[in-house]
Amino acid sequence: MTKLAEFAEILTPDVPLAPLTWFRIGGPAEFMAEPGSVEQLAALVRRCREEEIPLSVLGGGSNLLVATEGVPGVVLRLRPPVFGAIRVEGSTVTAGGGAKLAQLISTAVAGGCAGLEHLVGIPGSVGGALHGNAGGHGGDIGQWAHCTTVMTRTGEIHQRDRSEMVFSYRQSSLDELAILEAEFQLEEEDPEALTRRMQKLWIQKKGSQPLSHQSTGWIFTNPGGTSAAELIEQSGLKGTRVGGAEVSDQHPNFIIAHAGATSDEVLRLIDMVRQAVAERSEVELQIEIECWP
Repeated sequence: MTKLAEFAEILTPDVPLAPLTWFRIGGPAEFMAEPGSVEQLAALVRRCREEEIPLSVLGGGSNLLVATEGVPGVVLRLRPPVFGAIRVEGSTVTAGGGAKLAQLISTAVAGGCAGLEHLVGIPGSVGGALHGNAGGHGGDIGQWAHCTTVMTRTGEIHQRDRSEMVFSYRQSSLDELAILEAEFQLEEEDPEALTRRMQKLWIQKKGSQPLSHQSTGWIFTNPGGTSAAELIEQSGLKGTRVGGAEVSDQHPNFIIAHAGATSDEVLRLIDMVRQAVAERSEVELQIEIECWP
C-alpha cells in the first residue's frame, strides 16, 4: 500500500486473523500493524485518517467474530512491552491497554491488591475489558478504574479521570480508538488469602463453561432480571447446530465453532437463537460480541 509506504517496517500484508480470535474462524487482515511506540502509533492513525483507510484495533480476540472475507485496511495490535507493561505501587496498579487481563489480575493478586480477582477467567486485553466493562457476579472492572490514557481516532492522546468515565452493564464511555494505559485503585489485602480466593473463583468458573480447547465465544449480554443462558435453555436450544456452529450444552450462552465452521454459520445460529427466545419469552437478546467488518 503506497499510501502507507513510510510504515512498511511495521506493516504485514494478508495476516490470518482466525488464530488470533477465540472462535478461530474468519479471513485475514489486509494489513496488520504492530507499532513500536506511542508516537509511531499516533503517526499511523493520522495517516490512515488522512487517506481514509479503515482502521481497527485487535485486543485479545475473545469477543470477536471475523467475517470469512476478512477485514479491509489496517488492523492494529498493541502488544507488550510497549503497550503491555504492568506495575504495582501500593494499592495502585497501572497496566498498558495491550496487557492481558489475566496478567493484570495475577500481578495485582501477587502484590496484595484486591478487587480484580473476581474477573479471573475472563479472557482478552485490559483495553478491551475496560471498553466493554467486563465483569461478573463479583463486580466489573470499571468500578476500580481511576484514570485512563486514550488515543482518539485522529491520533490525539487524552487523559480520562474518574469523573470523565461512565461505566454500566457491559458498556463504558471509553469509546476512543484505543486505551493506551489504565490506573486502578484497589484495596490492600494479604496476597496468600487473595490467591486462594482467586483460585477458588477460577475453579468454579472453569467448571461451568466450555472446555478451554474448544473454539468458543460468549454471545449475548444478560437482560435484566434473568440470564441469557437461562432464556436460551428454556427455549430448548442447547446443542442446536447450524453447520459447524453449535450452542454449547454446558453453557448455552456460548457458541462453539467446530472444525470447518464459518462465520456465516455462527451468525445464522445467533439469529436463530434470538428469534426463538423472542418468540418464547418476548425478550430481544443483544449480542455482546463484535463482528468485523
